[in-house]
Amino acid sequence: MYGSGVFSTCLAMLRLALLCILVVISACSARPVRDRSSVGLVLRILHMNDHHSRLGAERMKLSLEGRTVLIEGGSFALAAGYIRQREQAGGAVLKLHAGDALTGDLFFTLFRGQADADLMNSVCFDAFAVGNHEFDHGDAGLRRFLDHLRSPAFACETAVLGANVAPRVGESPLALIGANDYLKPYAVFERDGERIGVIGLVIAEKTRHSSRPDPGTAFLDELATARRYIDILRAEGIEHILLLTHVGYGMDLRLAQQLPAVDAIIGGDSHTLLGDAFAALGLKPAGPYPTVVENADGDPVCVVQAWQYAWVVGELKIRFDAKGRVLGCEGEAVMPIAGFFDEQGVAAGAEAQAALASSAASLGLRRVEPDPVAERLLRYYEQQLEPLGREVVAKVSETLCVRRLPGAFDRGRDGVAGCAELTDAQGGHVQQLVAQAMLFQGQRYGGADLSIQNGGGVRSGIPAGDLSVRRAYMVLPFANTLVRLLMSGEEIHGVLEDALEFLIADPHNRSGSYPYAGGLRWSVDLGRPRGSRVFDLEVRMGQEWRPLEPKRLYRVITNDFLAAGEDGYGGFAKIPPERREELGLEYAQAFLDFAREQRTLRRPGSDEMSTVRFVPPPAWERGTRH
Repeated sequence: MYGSGVFSTCLAMLRLALLCILVVISACSARPVRDRSSVGLVLRILHMNDHHSRLGAERMKLSLEGRTVLIEGGSFALAAGYIRQREQAGGAVLKLHAGDALTGDLFFTLFRGQADADLMNSVCFDAFAVGNHEFDHGDAGLRRFLDHLRSPAFACETAVLGANVAPRVGESPLALIGANDYLKPYAVFERDGERIGVIGLVIAEKTRHSSRPDPGTAFLDELATARRYIDILRAEGIEHILLLTHVGYGMDLRLAQQLPAVDAIIGGDSHTLLGDAFAALGLKPAGPYPTVVENADGDPVCVVQAWQYAWVVGELKIRFDAKGRVLGCEGEAVMPIAGFFDEQGVAAGAEAQAALASSAASLGLRRVEPDPVAERLLRYYEQQLEPLGREVVAKVSETLCVRRLPGAFDRGRDGVAGCAELTDAQGGHVQQLVAQAMLFQGQRYGGADLSIQNGGGVRSGIPAGDLSVRRAYMVLPFANTLVRLLMSGEEIHGVLEDALEFLIADPHNRSGSYPYAGGLRWSVDLGRPRGSRVFDLEVRMGQEWRPLEPKRLYRVITNDFLAAGEDGYGGFAKIPPERREELGLEYAQAFLDFAREQRTLRRPGSDEMSTVRFVPPPAWERGTRH
């Protein structure tokens, strides 16, 4: 597959190694804190994060001047085209990727990171910080991806950063010879005669518990690690220090305030949309782009993130004084798009396109031409997956929203207008349907009474229209298989309590542990003490809902990731081998089979949702947390 003449030609051309990234425009409080007459380096940072193997173009409905418009964007080739355009504007530029390149679409399912590496190499990022999903297939899976990223056909020399990742030397494929075989703690770049240090961090607990690194690979404390390498860089006389992080927007803000000498944090992980102007498009930005806070020295720190899925590229401009201290920052967040369409998907005429583009420019939308090399590569990979990906398995009657947990704390990640209101009370439609699909498949293969799925294992909403195989794999991109466990009602209750305890311990980073179920329902009050947060549990027996009996044994379907005790589901790991059966059935396939059987997917009714009633703890803040 990879040796075709077309692909070889693409690789040869890609030695030019262009650039990619999408960007969002927004406001930054450019805070001049020092004498502007002493301006030194002016640095521009082009950045993206969390593209999750979603390389091809998608369409999204937005509100523009009181009307609904359909835009086409999210293509890595469009992002690369925009980055090339901005890089050619000149000056001191760094191109950075803040992690989670992998897992999320058929591009990863079929090509295991090679497509992502090639498209990233069309940009030639200066640095890439590994994210938690880079470890979804163990240390060997990450090494395979990084080998593709090192391809001599591109000669990009992207610095791969993970200061708080400690693979076991001699055991991990990432460190067979030395501790820094594949991952470096930081990189130093020279721009306009000034040295700039970039330290890479990945979220520690989440990667340990929600991905699949090798058992011997350690993940060190983010704050302590950052302090260590800041001290090292300062000892080397480097005054411009950036953090390239995959720890989430909330932790980025905390790190910025607690650390000395940090000038900017370019982040990922929480899929945060920044840029107040996006609110006019019907989206829900979490704050301004950039967000400016003070570090431990009292100097400004510029904090940015660029949403998700190659929809947005950030461009941060930092002005330093002659001693390397930040004078101020500003930026724009841009969504590179191919054009505008009506609600039926018909492209607007040339005159209408121009008018819409003019209106949308101040809101962060830019019509751009795709990067030619990235576009050629993308076309090659799309041709390989098209026969599988285009098969339609069901109709979708209305938008199915993705949502990790009910309430206003964590309002999903697909950015679909209206989804927050539809899912506040009982949670995500897609999560519920996935749980029902797992139960359906378990009943077909040996029998099952109920199923349990974590909200974070479901990665995408589903728009109304045709459900294709490709979209199903965007919903469930992980290589998980189904497991049947024989459990008492008391053990089932304990597993749900475990998952909620795991969530409450760190809600910003563990919202994905919230449970969904097929054939089981409950009420939740997170303000109660552990052991009593889940109550009124009922299991569906035939057409009736009956109380879950503590001593009765039930056949429970879950996925092998949770069955191993990951993501807070420690009770599953305690089930002994004689009550555990590996079905060997892929859970994405279970969803496809369920969809084919249903023919039309609809939003679950209120009585079908596993969470009947949800009460958040009083301490949780209200509002979107992206």
